[in-house]
Amino acid sequence: MSNNTNRRDFLGYSFAAVAAVGGAASLVGMKQAWDPLPSVLAGGFTTIDLAPLKAGSPETFTWRGKPIFVLKKTADMENSDRDLVVGDDRFTVAIGLCTHLGCIPAWKKDVWKCACHGGEFDASGKQTFGPPPRPLDLPPFEVNGTTIVLGNEGPEYKKIAEFLTAQA
Repeated sequence: MSNNTNRRDFLGYSFAAVAAVGGAASLVGMKQAWDPLPSVLAGGFTTIDLAPLKAGSPETFTWRGKPIFVLKKTADMENSDRDLVVGDDRFTVAIGLCTHLGCIPAWKKDVWKCACHGGEFDASGKQTFGPPPRPLDLPPFEVNGTTIVLGNEGPEYKKIAEFLTAQA
């Protein structure tokens, strides 16, 4: 110890150093506890290959515990600015939950029908009848060739989302 530092000052400095190290260690531990696990982060992305889909027959996929409807449209189905265009094909991509109360609509011929309150959505996901207040929601996606990755926001998603925002 130097001549200017007494025992009481030394104990105070030592306590402050130990408290600072303990505080930093607890902050690191809290950050690790708050960060999502790698398995959760990996579960946030789902890849869907559009090539094997049959026209006129929607497929249901799961993303973050929600049903995702993907419909390859036939030539006689109405075109919409909401459609995803990949090559010469048009697709409807939507979260498969009714925007009224969250029921899962079923595909009947050429519309999705919600059995709970009679809501109907056309092949583009737009509400056509019943109590749903808006079209089926659009999940964030990114197009990579003939596949889409749910969970990423690509330029195609942003274009459709801007159209939907303008319609609201």
